[in-house]
Amino acid sequence: MSNISFIRNYAGDALWALMVFLGVGLLFRRWSTRMITLIALLFCVCIEISQLYHAPWIDYLRSTRLGGLVLGFGFLWSDLICYAFGIAAGAVTEFLLLSTSSRSDNPVQAAHP
Repeated sequence: MSNISFIRNYAGDALWALMVFLGVGLLFRRWSTRMITLIALLFCVCIEISQLYHAPWIDYLRSTRLGGLVLGFGFLWSDLICYAFGIAAGAVTEFLLLSTSSRSDNPVQAAHP
């Protein structure tokens, strides 16, 4: 499999999940990173599982541009793995940024790493 094919097949799902993680974090700023991660992952899994349901009304929503982007079209196990990687990337980045900023906020700890 070429790199372009890999990116086309999997990167979009990981970026979508990262966007969900960032959206949950922006909406609920006081929540812990762990809680944001859990809620984002739960949301993504629920959306993916909803793709197993095909009633006319939800298929109509999926046929619109926004509905297709949010709800997707068909269930794939690989999407769940991509979601986990995308959300993990956001959680790890947030953890690293928060731990770096907390060290720089404390002058004693910043002077003695």
